[in-house]
Amino acid sequence: MSKFAAFLFKIFGWKILQNYPKDVKKCVVVMAPHTSNWDFVIGKLAFLQYGVKVKFLIKKDLFFFPFGFFLKKMGGIPVDRKAKNNMTKYAASLFNSHEELFLVFTPEGTRKYSPNWKKGFYFIALEAKVPIYLGSIDYKKKIGGFDSIFHPTGDIDKDIAEIKERLKKYSGKVPENGLK
Repeated sequence: MSKFAAFLFKIFGWKILQNYPKDVKKCVVVMAPHTSNWDFVIGKLAFLQYGVKVKFLIKKDLFFFPFGFFLKKMGGIPVDRKAKNNMTKYAASLFNSHEELFLVFTPEGTRKYSPNWKKGFYFIALEAKVPIYLGSIDYKKKIGGFDSIFHPTGDIDKDIAEIKERLKKYSGKVPENGLK
């Protein structure tokens, strides 16, 4: 699949950044900017090219037949967002039950511009004691992939500002909805 993904990227003129975290076995991956549903397709192909099996949390309502089968195959983990549960502890516990885990989040929470990111990814990384790897997608330059690693300090406002600063150089499919 890795070669197939690389072939598709070549046909469509995309280049995947070669910052693959080979020495990292567990991390939270933050993907930004997230401005289009195409981000998922391009991101999934990039992870295939890297040879990284990623997981992502998705509302359980979408896990109906036959769609649920494909979501699970692609790395989807169903979660009940209506139930009173501690999602941070649950997601952090996933790191204990996997030898290797790349858990992907789009903290903007929407494909529209959002200055206020959802912070669950940050608390999950702290709780699980794993780094945050910054993932990017840039439609203007047709590049994407892993940008850099970030180690949370516990100062959430400062850290999220730093993460946004590192990722704002990338242009989403709908640039006006991206980071500013």
